[in-house]
Amino acid sequence: MAGTASTKGRGGMSDQRRHRLRLDVSREASRLFWAQGVDATSGDQIAEAVGLSTRTIWRHFRSKESCAEPIVMRGVEWEMSTLRSWPPQLSLEVHFAAESNKFGREASDVERMDTELAIKMIRLADTEPAIRTAWLMACDQVEREMAEIIAGRLGLPAEDLDVRVHAAAASAALRVLNEHIGAAILEGTDPRDFADAPAQIARALRAATGGVVGDPVTT
Repeated sequence: MAGTASTKGRGGMSDQRRHRLRLDVSREASRLFWAQGVDATSGDQIAEAVGLSTRTIWRHFRSKESCAEPIVMRGVEWEMSTLRSWPPQLSLEVHFAAESNKFGREASDVERMDTELAIKMIRLADTEPAIRTAWLMACDQVEREMAEIIAGRLGLPAEDLDVRVHAAAASAALRVLNEHIGAAILEGTDPRDFADAPAQIARALRAATGGVVGDPVTT
């Protein structure tokens, strides 16, 4: 609705516009971080790369390292979107395979480039503590959303202890898979070798939850 699009955030900027600006800054910052390292990258360089004033950068980010956060979050957005849209009547394997094929057909160049940048930032997190913090923050958000998704599948509240344990285990499995696949691709493995990644994700989530999550929901 029109009222939603005009919702104002900080400084009178709409939330949608603020999100786009933060993502644009994050793209340029991530490119610089990957090319020359975090320490060698300044706020002024990030601002110049995106065509903004340094003051504007600090208005939207608390530090130069936090500029990586929106792109890092893009690294798990597809999985979370897929899980949120998981129909009750489908198994996790079937749903992930269908959504993966859809992404392969329909993803824009920007979405593919963002995915590549996210892979690079997740890999950089191994050696850059500040980027690691951004990655772990994204993983924490995944765990919270995973609890809501699992609760819905099991018909339990998200605060239920079993739900929280399953969500923690499932999000950890997703983190490990993202790190493993991303590192392999950056080291030269052909991405086509991970054509079975959706099935790997489904198996990992099943294993992490002891088989509780993965099957169709029957009524």
